[in-house]
Amino acid sequence: MSRKTPSRQQSRTKKNSRRGGGAQTKNNKKLGKQTRSKHSAVKQSRTASTKKHSIPGAGANGEVEQTDDKPTLVLLFNKPFQVLCQFTDQENRDTLANYIDIPELYAAGRLDRDSEGLLLLTNNGMLQHRISHPNFKLPKTYLVQLEGDLSGKAIKQLCEGVKLNDGMTAPAEATRIDEPDWLWPRNPPIRFRKDIPTSWLKLTITEGRNRQVRRMTAAVGYPTLRLIRTHIGAHAINGLAPGKYREASSSLG
Repeated sequence: MSRKTPSRQQSRTKKNSRRGGGAQTKNNKKLGKQTRSKHSAVKQSRTASTKKHSIPGAGANGEVEQTDDKPTLVLLFNKPFQVLCQFTDQENRDTLANYIDIPELYAAGRLDRDSEGLLLLTNNGMLQHRISHPNFKLPKTYLVQLEGDLSGKAIKQLCEGVKLNDGMTAPAEATRIDEPDWLWPRNPPIRFRKDIPTSWLKLTITEGRNRQVRRMTAAVGYPTLRLIRTHIGAHAINGLAPGKYREASSSLG
């Protein structure tokens, strides 16, 4: 039985079909690449959006944007000596709960138990991070009573930066001052040594290392006897008695 030889027209049709199929395959591959590229761009856009919103920031007027309907509350609190910057303590030590009865507030930054002065509290987690995170470099000012007669050399060292065990400190603003006449007495008072004078320092730093001011003054030869924080950014402790608080007029210092 003989085979039928395909006509020229049938051969052309098959060739065109194969060519068309190849072109279709190429088009499908191209379309697939475009789709994957589009999906990748959308994913990157979403990732960038997530990163953007995960970093605390402020609007043009200096107010931090809220993610819910709850208004932002910021309190200025004058923390007394030997009060912890937290609301609970298993050892039954003095805490913020004995002075502030407002729910859902958190300390923005820390102030050591043996230090006094300005502490900011807020119900806004983004703002709390912005105030306390060292990347934002909010200036903080302290009044420091030192053991010894503070020298000009030591002040110069503080201004230029001091070498600590965790690295050099950033340049600071340091000035010797007279004892502030408006300052409340500490309870209990510091221990004086009759044969060793004391002096007062006003120090402004933009970092937030653990016990940084005390370590800085010790590094230049003058141990800290008393430490009071008076300013965080534009917020000041003026007019606040120890253990008292007031609402801030703006969110950011």
